[in-house]
Amino acid sequence: MATVKFRIRSKANKNVSISVYLSSGRGKMIEVKTTKTINPKDWSEKLNFPKQTIAENRALSNQLKGLETFIFDELNKNKGNLIDASWLESKVNEHFNIVIKTDSGLLINHIQYIIDNANTRKVKTNGGFKIGLSPSTIKNYNLFKNIITEYQKTKKQIQFIEITKPFVERFTNWLVNNKKYSTNYAGKQLEILKTVCIDAEKNEIPITPYSKTIQHFRESEKDRYIQTLSFEELEQIKKADFTDAEQLKEFKKANPELTKNISITSETLNNARNWILLGCEFGQRGGDLLNITNENIRYNGKSYYIDVLQQKTNKSVTVGVIAPHVIDIIENNFPKKLQHQKLNEYTKVVCKLSGIDTIVKGSKLNTETNRKELGMFPKFDLIASHCFRRSFATNYYKKIPTPILINITGHSKESLFLTYINKREDKDANADLFIQFYEDLHKDKKPQLKVIKNGTND
Repeated sequence: MATVKFRIRSKANKNVSISVYLSSGRGKMIEVKTTKTINPKDWSEKLNFPKQTIAENRALSNQLKGLETFIFDELNKNKGNLIDASWLESKVNEHFNIVIKTDSGLLINHIQYIIDNANTRKVKTNGGFKIGLSPSTIKNYNLFKNIITEYQKTKKQIQFIEITKPFVERFTNWLVNNKKYSTNYAGKQLEILKTVCIDAEKNEIPITPYSKTIQHFRESEKDRYIQTLSFEELEQIKKADFTDAEQLKEFKKANPELTKNISITSETLNNARNWILLGCEFGQRGGDLLNITNENIRYNGKSYYIDVLQQKTNKSVTVGVIAPHVIDIIENNFPKKLQHQKLNEYTKVVCKLSGIDTIVKGSKLNTETNRKELGMFPKFDLIASHCFRRSFATNYYKKIPTPILINITGHSKESLFLTYINKREDKDANADLFIQFYEDLHKDKKPQLKVIKNGTND
């Protein structure tokens, strides 16, 4: 059974530090200073507490007893985390509310520095630089800060000079095994950690050489299960009938979890359907799609063009519109803007009503654990707005030259595009495309006769 005791290590006639030590009862003892001090003449060696002779000592005793209780409580809450000097020191600091707020060498402080200066930070783009982090990037830094804050509850505050290979291995283990984060999400946190370390060095903060080489990771291709809507499934969505009010009322009653936050009417479902159809033809991220208005649409008397400034990359793209059903939506029934989450909820309902219910393998959020879990689910349950852009890329891959597609989706290079749709580069297909374009280029040229000498004088 663990015990917590206090002691001083000096007999000097001046105030000295009071240490707390934690014994596991198996010969292992951890000791750290508490930041509290006392004159040795006021310390009882027998009780290991201040003598109760004056009010100041009695108050100090109460503070130490409070720390003792707090440590026992934290021990009871601890679930498999390492109990060492760093852990004990962090609990002492937490109990007495000791936080070093001005130390630039602390990881948490530099994360906050990046967040605080987000609107003036330079970001590299394809065309040079832009000023200001995107909202999604700021959100990622805030989430990372929360993760580091939670991790530090079992450790002392993390210094950049402590971010070594053993530290990263322990942190990775905590992300994957303690927090149960997905492979991609855990890998993303390591990527952000590396970015913060490199940024700290640019601000003349000492870091370890290893922190600049931290390796992040993603799911392998065989472990990725992406969901898209094929041309055939989009045709099902186009033809679905949402006009029967009684049928919709029965659907809502039979699917309370799926419909609890949204209004199920012919108008709302048609509105969501139009966003789905546009999204699968425009190839943009959900946030960019929902920001499209009539001001983004150009007509040159022959064709429609959609101009989009992508929020994440600040890249300007133009999408040509030729599909008749999309032109009809643009001209006659452009959808009303929805909140992103609402569109995701409506998308599942529209897909289910359209018969997109094949059982497929994929990851779905478990609302109780707040973690995605791999399993077999009806396809409509796995479709959301992020599937629209991927559907566009998948449906037109090999039908439209890849450079044209990545200019529309905004991917910086073909390898990222192929990873996005979970495809490997098909070199034969690239060669076939070259042959096709070559033949198209020369198909109208008339063959020319060429005289070949036969090697005689005749």
